[in-house]
Amino acid sequence: MFGGGGGMNPRKMKQMMEQMGIDMEDIDAQEVIIRTPDEELVFDDAEVQLMEAQGQKTYQVVGEPESRELDSGEGSAAADEADESSSDPGVDEDDVELVAMRAGVDEDTAREALEANDGDLADAVDELE
Repeated sequence: MFGGGGGMNPRKMKQMMEQMGIDMEDIDAQEVIIRTPDEELVFDDAEVQLMEAQGQKTYQVVGEPESRELDSGEGSAAADEADESSSDPGVDEDDVELVAMRAGVDEDTAREALEANDGDLADAVDELE
């Protein structure tokens, strides 16, 4: 579609994407965690980009993850239940801090924006900016 794009000027590529209705935004992520049934992949200082096209949001994570094995059995289930009971459902404290920092608001305002946007970080920040 872009003819390889290996030698394409980044500015030209961005213009072409904008013409096609594709928006890209760098996200200043401090940490990214991907949980699988067996492990967590933890990215510290990862490069994260949000690409939005036709109402669909895609996140690209670039970096080297640290693999952490998850506990199996009832210990893991008990930890999951403790996490759910200690915080609001669907709103992670790390997400609240990230939205507050990104939008320049206090944590209560950030929490309300996250709850109003069903935990969607990008929408919460957009609402507050």
